[in-house]
Amino acid sequence: MNAPESLEIACSRAWPPLVEEPLGTWRLRWADGFTGRANSALAVGDPGRPVPEALRVVCDFAHDRGIPPMVQVIRDSPNEHAIVAEGWFQATRHHRGHEVVVLTAPLSGTSAPDGVEVHDEPTPAWWELTLGPDEDTAAARSVLTGGKVGYGVATLDGTTAGVVRGALVDGWLHVGRLEVSPAFRRRGLASALMGALHAWGAEHGADRAVLQVAEGNSGALALYAGLGYAPHHRYRYWVPAPGSCEDSTS
Repeated sequence: MNAPESLEIACSRAWPPLVEEPLGTWRLRWADGFTGRANSALAVGDPGRPVPEALRVVCDFAHDRGIPPMVQVIRDSPNEHAIVAEGWFQATRHHRGHEVVVLTAPLSGTSAPDGVEVHDEPTPAWWELTLGPDEDTAAARSVLTGGKVGYGVATLDGTTAGVVRGALVDGWLHVGRLEVSPAFRRRGLASALMGALHAWGAEHGADRAVLQVAEGNSGALALYAGLGYAPHHRYRYWVPAPGSCEDSTS
């Protein structure tokens, strides 16, 4: 596998679905609809069969579990070209953005800023800021607590003002779910949370950090660029054409 493919597998392990099945080196994933990453086929490497057959397996896996068929594939890769050739479309309706920039940065042994701590277990307030009312499900909590995870919490005036999640995989710190409460924004809390998480990751043996940002999220991209992150690669979500992906198992 090339570097983008290997990194995508590490990121997938840091965001573990409830069900994962191999398809060659592709991965079929299900997490009851919580996030595209945990409910799509990760199309990296060789599926062990022709791509048209692999896409049929993707469709059947999704139909069997009640989620829309979707693949996550590195932009401009051979797999993406093969998927396009089968008539699949970019998933432009994906609510968090169908094209994603993967950013990486080196980690150094910095100290955590005052007022920010990284916990071994999520606090109740961490959950409240991390998950919206329509996201707080058993599946979501399973994804977010899978693996070796640190839960960053920023406290101001006795209130949890911001949170972030970090997962450790193969020397990488995978960063996600950075959120600052609207009442506390523009006070540098996002940078403070990232600094604390970086320190925690370095203390636990990580030397690199990775995160994923929708291409249209210019504010987040600017924040992370200021923290030393640079683009590594991009991936996109693809879905089948209407009527082309019926359930062959029924």
